[in-house]
Amino acid sequence: MKKWITGFIAIGSLLVLSACGGDGKQNSSGNEKEQITFWGSWSGDQVAQLNELIGQYNDSQEKYTVTYKVQDNVEEKLLTGMAGGEIPDVILWDRFNTGMYAEKNALLDLDDLISKDNIKLDDFYEETVKEMNYKDKQYGIPLLVDNRSLFYNKKLLKEAGVEPPTNWDELLSAAEKTTKWEGKKLVQAGFSLDDVGLFNIWIQQAGGSVVSQDGTKTSFNSPEGKAVLEYWQTLLNDKKVYQLGFNDGSDAFAAGKVAMAYNGPWALSDYDKVDGLDYGIVPPVTGPNGDKGASTGGFGLVIPKTAKNQKGAWDFIKWWTTKPENGVEFAKISNWLPANKVAAQDKYFTENEKYKAFIETMDFAKIRPTVAGYSDVEGLALIPQLENIVSGKSSINEGLEKAQEQGDKILKEEAGK
Repeated sequence: MKKWITGFIAIGSLLVLSACGGDGKQNSSGNEKEQITFWGSWSGDQVAQLNELIGQYNDSQEKYTVTYKVQDNVEEKLLTGMAGGEIPDVILWDRFNTGMYAEKNALLDLDDLISKDNIKLDDFYEETVKEMNYKDKQYGIPLLVDNRSLFYNKKLLKEAGVEPPTNWDELLSAAEKTTKWEGKKLVQAGFSLDDVGLFNIWIQQAGGSVVSQDGTKTSFNSPEGKAVLEYWQTLLNDKKVYQLGFNDGSDAFAAGKVAMAYNGPWALSDYDKVDGLDYGIVPPVTGPNGDKGASTGGFGLVIPKTAKNQKGAWDFIKWWTTKPENGVEFAKISNWLPANKVAAQDKYFTENEKYKAFIETMDFAKIRPTVAGYSDVEGLALIPQLENIVSGKSSINEGLEKAQEQGDKILKEEAGK
């Protein structure tokens, strides 16, 4: 009798597991779904965000099951996988990587699939499509975008009697009026100037660019580049609205000690949790001649050239990127903005005070230059010299000349490869 009961319980347990669908790898007919392996470097809380949307895809159709796997150094592992290791079917990565790995013949050209399914690339922000294009072939579909817009502390600006600024002059005035010193100690900064890496957007606002239009030379050692650094020096040394190191590894804006700062949509979820922090967001300020400037980064989806389930990967990519409702849904989960313009115009963004500025900024935000060697120009040549300039270790002219010499050398060497 005991054996019969034990067997009955075991059979019943199996039936329950089967009825619940288990891991979702079977369709309603009991057939195995095709597996799609999805790689990305997103980890921690972001895994849950991805899995929530992946679960919606898996439940939306009967043919495929997507499984996400966290991969450190996903780009390097793609290349080693092509040499005989594991290869995913689809990858989530920084769009900036696309051209580099298309050149290495590591990615699937999507042009035929795009044409066959009549995918409208015009539905995506033009700059993001461009960033996933290499030699007139499309190797990826843009998924998520970001940009830096101007965050401001409503309470601090109201106390100073100023409105959110729209141009350099207004920013300088508002920053000066919201700055507080106690003797030689800065206790409240009007504007956070802690990231010289944002030089790219500032020089756009001044009417210039970091590299020449043909990508063969740097162009930051120019009147526009000097105008940016002179303005920075006015903020730091003349009006003293900020002091290097004031943030001290913490977020002084969140602590209510900084009145204005450039930041991205990734900050929203953290700031919304801060008690008493009442903040607003406006697009980046314009430069002295009314020029706008902003930079957009973000993620896209690609298919490795040797992926086993290219059809499944493409089906997943189409579902996520071309259906506006899915872009909006993931924004609600993750706070990321969709690269699909139709999705970005949903009232969830356009009627939301905090998202609205980011969407407006996307109308003029530009991607990083796609010329080979740009990352090294910025990271090895330009930024170290900018840090020397703002810290007073070198003059504007000296620093820009050194950066130009190093940057032009990098571009020349890359062009010769």
